[in-house]
Amino acid sequence: MSLELSRKVDDDARTFNILTPEEERIIVHKGTEPPGTGKYNKFFREGIYRCKRCNTPLFKSDTKFDSGCGWPSFDDAIPGAVKEIPDPDGRRMEIVCAACGGHLGHVFRGEHKTPKDTRMCVNSLSIDFNPEKEPKK
Repeated sequence: MSLELSRKVDDDARTFNILTPEEERIIVHKGTEPPGTGKYNKFFREGIYRCKRCNTPLFKSDTKFDSGCGWPSFDDAIPGAVKEIPDPDGRRMEIVCAACGGHLGHVFRGEHKTPKDTRMCVNSLSIDFNPEKEPKK
């Protein structure tokens, strides 16, 4: 599907991709897909992961790792692309797309799974993969 056909205008006059009901449940209403079900959980190819809602480049493939948690995991984001906010549960930090505020997942630190000691646990339905080397500016 072309990008032009997959766009719509929301209430803020910003342009977002049209989401399926399940993508909207996760991205807009801060849901979570069941562990081990996402298409990017065991997916490892070179490229860029972008926000499903607004196409903002979020993660480079060289930061993705198999954490064994059941969701795609990254130990770093593209600078300025992901924002951390306290989760309403008071225990975790939520990660959202800095451009559109779409829910991505949660970030965990102190697990010693990578040298950066960070695991950004992301819903596959919140992202799209593009086999490109660097985000376009």
